[in-house]
Amino acid sequence: MDITGQNSPTRGRSIPYLRWWICGLLFASTVINYIDRQTFSVLGPFLKQDYHWTNTDYAALWIGFRAAYTIGQTLCGRLMDRVGTRRGLSLTVLWYSLVSILTPLARGFYGFGAFRFFLGAGESGNWPGATKAVSEWFPKRERGLATALFDSGSSIGGAIAPYLVLPIYLKWGRGPAFVIPGILGFLWLLAWRRSYRPPQEHPRISEPERQMILAETRDLHTEKDKPRTPWASLLKLPQTWGTIVAKGLTDPVWFFVTDWFPIYLVAKGFNLQSGKFAIGIPFIASDLGNFFGGITSDYLIKRGWSLGAARKAMVVFGGFGVLLLIPTVFTFKLWAITAFFALATFSYASFSTIANVLPSDLFKSESVASVSGMSGTGAGIGTIIAFLLIGHFSDARQGAAAHSFDPIVIVAGMVPFVAMILVLLLVRNTRATEEGLVRRI
Repeated sequence: MDITGQNSPTRGRSIPYLRWWICGLLFASTVINYIDRQTFSVLGPFLKQDYHWTNTDYAALWIGFRAAYTIGQTLCGRLMDRVGTRRGLSLTVLWYSLVSILTPLARGFYGFGAFRFFLGAGESGNWPGATKAVSEWFPKRERGLATALFDSGSSIGGAIAPYLVLPIYLKWGRGPAFVIPGILGFLWLLAWRRSYRPPQEHPRISEPERQMILAETRDLHTEKDKPRTPWASLLKLPQTWGTIVAKGLTDPVWFFVTDWFPIYLVAKGFNLQSGKFAIGIPFIASDLGNFFGGITSDYLIKRGWSLGAARKAMVVFGGFGVLLLIPTVFTFKLWAITAFFALATFSYASFSTIANVLPSDLFKSESVASVSGMSGTGAGIGTIIAFLLIGHFSDARQGAAAHSFDPIVIVAGMVPFVAMILVLLLVRNTRATEEGLVRRI
């Protein structure tokens, strides 16, 4: 099958609850996406030792990834709106899987920098594409849970990575540790190309499910051929900036956990091998938080809450909960640090689920992936700034190694609280709502 084409579907026996099988594919894509990127994080302490990298060097390599990811989020979001979800995700997964497989060719700082940059460019398409797929397949009362399901793949992928990558690395070395996760992407691609089409033309969807989806998302499907709203027009809307802030001031905290937590534990004096279990626990907690945020907000909608109130309740919960990162600076007990990080990532993920669902709540079909991409670009810019500061301040405080990350952790706990306040102010019904430029919440 041509990777850029679409064959005519052949109708077969219908699959019950097909929309949730589609969501399962989006979840699997996110798991693989995170395993690929976390390979470098898991191997970070070993690579730093092998290549004599400082924390600033390590941060620079992640910044290269984030720079490509930042630019790619907006470009891939537009790509998804232009070529469609099926084709767009096919192209981006093919790209980053190839890059992962080729990464063992790197032989030093600049080689790893180039491969991390290209990996970031490919992986940036996952969230705009998955968000657009959810908007196509799910009514608003189910989008929170559907978004939680695919977004939880980041936590699962992050939790799996140490248990997959470390044993491979210790037994066979660096090459297979990068290649094997890359192969997973090709297996997913085969399933995706065989399974995904929009509900109005899918050959395996039952007629009752098709009618239910189209009845509740009819405006999305009738709008798909309309001209796309220009970026400049979208950026004039406070709702757009609310979605950008929701990710731009929270994702850097998550990426601090995913990319620096092993190094933070080493700085605190823990052995990475004996503390391996601790690395995965915040990811598992985040996974639970994804579902808590999605299920709770959907439940509140079914109970009669307005869409905006239900989503914002989870934003408030997350903004306060991430403050629990701050107490970790006062303890050297591994169980306590792990517990506080777990509670904070649980809260973050509840917030993150809402951040990911907001574009499909607020915007019309032809703009969903574009706005999702913009919010991802905001997150990328915030993460690049954060990583520059993390590398600089952690190296500058090497003399107080056990406390070298204290100011960083304190700021990480406070920034999502600021994001919470801004989202409450920006994401609301305005004149743009009355004019039909955005949806009512």
